[in-house]
Amino acid sequence: MAKGGAKKAAAAAARAAANRMLADNRQARHQYEILETLETGIELVGTEVKSIRNGKANLRDGFCLIRNGELQLHNVHISPHSHAGSYFNHDPLRTRRLLAHRREIDKLRGHLDQKGLAIIPLNIHLKGSWIKLTIGVGKGRKLHDKRAAEKEKQSKRDVRNILKSLGR
Repeated sequence: MAKGGAKKAAAAAARAAANRMLADNRQARHQYEILETLETGIELVGTEVKSIRNGKANLRDGFCLIRNGELQLHNVHISPHSHAGSYFNHDPLRTRRLLAHRREIDKLRGHLDQKGLAIIPLNIHLKGSWIKLTIGVGKGRKLHDKRAAEKEKQSKRDVRNILKSLGR
């Protein structure tokens, strides 16, 4: 019976490793109110895959555009791989193509036609052995909206802490 439990634990650990977060854009959730999210594939070269798996991706200044019917990722910095020569390495800020269905791209185009909406990369994660990018349609927040969101988050945190202390 102990062996079966060890196998289940190992399988759970493997699933957790197969679905781990590689890079996160925490600033995006502060700057934008995310209305809708979409998980897309991303077209990468070999050294980019190795760098992302090592956690060398920065999504902070990234944004997505729809050009010629394709969804493109701009201004995301993926550091060059340390163990590759300069000839084989990639350009850190190159434009990358995102892989999504035509129906999804058309839906995003409809969102972009509305004033004040943008497509922002939220995180890069592993899904099995595939590297996936989660993008979100966001509306920019004003300063007073950011303050209100921070106040609400702090009040929820306070309530949670009080309930936790009462439960002890």
